[in-house]
Amino acid sequence: MNNIDKQYTDLLQDILDNGCTKSDRTGTGTLSVFGRQIRHNMKDGFPLITTKKMAWKTMVTELLWFLRGDTNIKYLVDNNCHIWDGDAYKNYEKITDNFQLENPIDDFIIKTIRGEMVKIETEDGDDYRILTQEEFINKIKTDDEFASKWGELGPVYGKQWRQWNTNKSVVVGHNGNHNEFGTIVIDQIQNLINDLKANPDSRRLMVNAWNVGELYQMVLPPCHYGFQVYTRELSSQERKDLYDKSNYEKDVFPTDESGWNKLFDGYNIPTRAISLMFNMRSCDIFLGLPFNIASYGLLLLMIADEVNMVPGELIGNLGDVHLYNNHIEQSKEQIGRDLTDEERYHIWFDNNYETGMERFFESNNLPNFDDGYYVSTPKRTREPYPLPKVSVRDGIFCSSIDDVILENYESHPPIKAPLSN
Repeated sequence: MNNIDKQYTDLLQDILDNGCTKSDRTGTGTLSVFGRQIRHNMKDGFPLITTKKMAWKTMVTELLWFLRGDTNIKYLVDNNCHIWDGDAYKNYEKITDNFQLENPIDDFIIKTIRGEMVKIETEDGDDYRILTQEEFINKIKTDDEFASKWGELGPVYGKQWRQWNTNKSVVVGHNGNHNEFGTIVIDQIQNLINDLKANPDSRRLMVNAWNVGELYQMVLPPCHYGFQVYTRELSSQERKDLYDKSNYEKDVFPTDESGWNKLFDGYNIPTRAISLMFNMRSCDIFLGLPFNIASYGLLLLMIADEVNMVPGELIGNLGDVHLYNNHIEQSKEQIGRDLTDEERYHIWFDNNYETGMERFFESNNLPNFDDGYYVSTPKRTREPYPLPKVSVRDGIFCSSIDDVILENYESHPPIKAPLSN
């Protein structure tokens, strides 16, 4: 059952109907509401929106990037994921554009900055301009030294998830004269996995990206700033349902419930379900939210696979939920409208026509398309499709997009909209 598309398009309509006009840091302007929630049961399918085609590989690549602990767009660009290009380029543009080459400062600094700009020969001598965004991204691809400096976004998601710095130090070595100290770094993802295995009923199963002391170093503070997981024990009947759906060769089934669980344990049938709740301070509903829903759905699958649990519920708590002014028409297109009987007839006829078949309805004598005979005929321009299936290999630490398998994804065409940076 696909309820996630309905929740999403209902939220789009909610903002169109009830949103207040607000300014924003990008200068685009928004319609905004505050405090909304989406909920999805993972047994109903993977929550990948079908009322427009989603850039699946882009979403998976970004999540793998987070889980690597990476904060440089080099990995993303090399894997054809460009959703952070604008943030990195804006940072480069701000520094180089504000740099006054005529200032009497160190020649080395001038040469360094000029080396990252485009040299132009003029009648009055050499001049320089900053790279265009296309030139910038191409240089990220081809120049490792340039990418190391200008592809860096600061301590964003991956850094906080995998390498949260503390103010505590430990001795890491001795050089003969004195001890060498290093900062204790916290791997929140690994700690989460360890805690799930050791104490699955803990109320501290959380990962946080909102590091107040490092926000000023980030090109963009986290929009989805943290998540929490929750587990519960499965009943014997729920474990039996999993066993029945498995590909294991079925044994003679025990008659008593204690025998059931012994059999299930032998086949490593999960004993728990795990749910995930993510929190967002700022939610670009048209471009961002569908990615966030799918990304955290995939993260839930990965964690569940890593600790041998069953994915349960995915919940998103949304703070400032906004629709950019240049996304309004696209949102209306995705919400769609009711089809006329004439349109439904043509769809039905195109899908059911057989050679030699002669069937025609006058415009005043069209069939009742709500009749069971016509049940497959859509009612709306962007009626949701059934949700796809996703599986993963190697749990939370899978290293390649090939370890994430998407099956049976059917969607309406993509709807293009500009990204506001």
